[in-house]
Amino acid sequence: MSTDQPPEPLPGATTPARNRSRNTALRILALALVIGLSLYIYSIRDQAEQFAIYGYPGIFLLAFLAYATVLLPAPGVAVIFTMGAVFNPIIVGLVAGAGAALGEVSGYLVGYSSQAVVERAAFYQRVTRWMGHNGALTILVLSAIPNPAFDLAGLAAGALKMPVRKFLLWCWIGETIKMLIFAYAGEGLLGLFE
Repeated sequence: MSTDQPPEPLPGATTPARNRSRNTALRILALALVIGLSLYIYSIRDQAEQFAIYGYPGIFLLAFLAYATVLLPAPGVAVIFTMGAVFNPIIVGLVAGAGAALGEVSGYLVGYSSQAVVERAAFYQRVTRWMGHNGALTILVLSAIPNPAFDLAGLAAGALKMPVRKFLLWCWIGETIKMLIFAYAGEGLLGLFE
């Protein structure tokens, strides 16, 4: 006896339509969270430097906040530069690199949840090609160089569904290199005036 009816789903099983709806809802929630966080951080950007008085945890939080914004400027490397002269520059670089890498996950989430926002930009398309050829190296290089375009790399990594662990690892290495350079530069240059 043959029927053309699809089999009934097992109890507790999710249907493809339900999975798509849940994924869409999660993507919208992630996008709303990142937009809200970016706007909040942008609104407190003048007070954010005060976190540095809390030592290394404050430096971590400041770096996280500075890099959690997507396409909105927030203070960051200038404070790391100064803190390199006040605290141990190696620890400043490591702590700031970890905070910055975690903050960059916001760009990744935006890319994961809404790739259509910037996919027509020429630089975004170039970064997407680089990510397709060697995503890890692209994340490492673009995060190690001070540039406002790294948000596009995070967007591309999310849109291309790069594993978040891989993104975080290479972003942390690149951000740590950049933060170490700024911390040591601050120690060296500001140390001349003592």
